[in-house]
Amino acid sequence: MALHCAMLSAIPVTFLARFDSERVLDSLRNATVMMGVPTHYSRLLENPRLDVDLASGIRLFTCGSAPLRDSVFEEFAERTGHRICERYGMSETGIITSNPSNDERLAGTVGYPLPGVELRVVDNDAIPTEAATPVEPGVIGSVEVRGPHVFSGYWHRDRVSTSTLDPIDADGWFTTGDLGSLDESGRLRLHGRSGDLIISGGENIYPKEIELVLDEVAGVRESAVIGVPDRDLGEAVIAVIVVDDERFALDNCNAELARKLSRHKHPKQIVVAPSLPRNAMGKIQKNVLREQHEQHEQHEQQQAIHGHG
Repeated sequence: MALHCAMLSAIPVTFLARFDSERVLDSLRNATVMMGVPTHYSRLLENPRLDVDLASGIRLFTCGSAPLRDSVFEEFAERTGHRICERYGMSETGIITSNPSNDERLAGTVGYPLPGVELRVVDNDAIPTEAATPVEPGVIGSVEVRGPHVFSGYWHRDRVSTSTLDPIDADGWFTTGDLGSLDESGRLRLHGRSGDLIISGGENIYPKEIELVLDEVAGVRESAVIGVPDRDLGEAVIAVIVVDDERFALDNCNAELARKLSRHKHPKQIVVAPSLPRNAMGKIQKNVLREQHEQHEQHEQQQAIHGHG
């Protein structure tokens, strides 16, 4: 999507084989726009060279692919004088929403629907999707879009297959698979993927809400919250975090969780990992984290069996 603008304008594009903060910073002086993902910006902030002067020639920094942490948004603005423009899009739709390029950009939001894009947030539990009704501002639901920008379907997928629900309903609404909420002005805030929703003890738990708390704890570099099978609750909340050992204290995590979240949202376990698995787009692969947890549990059970033997 970023390349479309460059090709239409016949302007040069700088490609790097991989993300390297030194090479990116060196390239900023010869660029006017940088399009990145949250991991790129957090890693740039780790480089002491990043400052107002180095970013002075950039007209616009944009971010997509995954939600940007509020703390990264604010620190980047403080260090460079630029407020990152967060956007939201998919391969199936192109760009759906964007914060204004020439107006206020709010941390944690992906802005307003673009012209010609219809967007609504509907009851996430409605089945079939045609029965879905829009929820009130501030209420989390399933994000749906409609318009000429939406694709017509997946290649070689049988639209009448009973194995999967058709993502486009009879009225043309496309179910994105994302959870979100709209504020009173119509700005969209994303709360994660619907497949990541945790149902524990009959309560809906949104991982993003917990991740936002953990990410603000001193020494926590990033976090991912997943649901895993639990005999008692159906699903249990597990948090996986990457930390700065010199600043991190588990007690601080527990204190912040107790202060900001109700008890049923607290992770049953907090696991410290050296890194979080990501795909080529920089998105955290929670399915991999769930698989790793399952493998660990199976190993523990086998160890216990051998121990008793």
